[in-house]
Amino acid sequence: MIRRIGKILAALALTAASTVIGVTATAGAAHADGCYTWGRTLSEGMSGEDVRQLQIRVSGYPGYGAVLGLDGAYGPATKAAVTRFQQAYGLAADGIAGPNTFNKIYALQDDDCTPINFSYAELNRCNSDWSGGAVSASTAKFNARVTMWKLQAMRHALGDQSIVVTSGFRSYACNSAVGGSSTSRHLYGDAADLAAGPHSLCRLAQQARNHGFNEILGPGYPGHDDHTHVADKSYRTWSAPSCGI
Repeated sequence: MIRRIGKILAALALTAASTVIGVTATAGAAHADGCYTWGRTLSEGMSGEDVRQLQIRVSGYPGYGAVLGLDGAYGPATKAAVTRFQQAYGLAADGIAGPNTFNKIYALQDDDCTPINFSYAELNRCNSDWSGGAVSASTAKFNARVTMWKLQAMRHALGDQSIVVTSGFRSYACNSAVGGSSTSRHLYGDAADLAAGPHSLCRLAQQARNHGFNEILGPGYPGHDDHTHVADKSYRTWSAPSCGI
């Protein structure tokens, strides 16, 4: 908690300093981060691993019904997602990722690259090594990390109130034990089941449409009256009839 507060204060200080002295900052002015540090300002037309790392962090801002590709190419969709991220946090919304954008991301992430309000432990109550699913352990863990960044965006849009995750990655054994579908996205690590808390299940299902989830299942869909399920997949499946979805 102390480290998180320190990161947030550092980011605010840097933003304020650049504003006070009227200097247009460069990417080199952004402070180093324990997870990943960007070394250049990024804009449309650029490409590289640093672009892909940015895409992961803004994957929850693709726009209604869209999913942002994590291809390392800074195209129009990435620019739009960065712009929405900037708007969400009160930054200059120009779609260019510079120091202020990076500093906000640094303040939002822990040193293991997960967003500050979610953890790998929340997304994996099955085993300790992410093995036994439909993809490799490393892929399952990566997919869970992307899911957490989408949930972080959704959480912010819902007033920064908590989102309760009850299930994430499952191995085939764990999935079978809870009666999950043989084709469940939980086996890929990119799914999360959400419980009611500060927000109703319907509110969660409705909001999820804006944050990069191609699969949303909730109240009114068989077996989902007690949770809202969000996941990634190659095509859209939205069904929460009791919620108007």
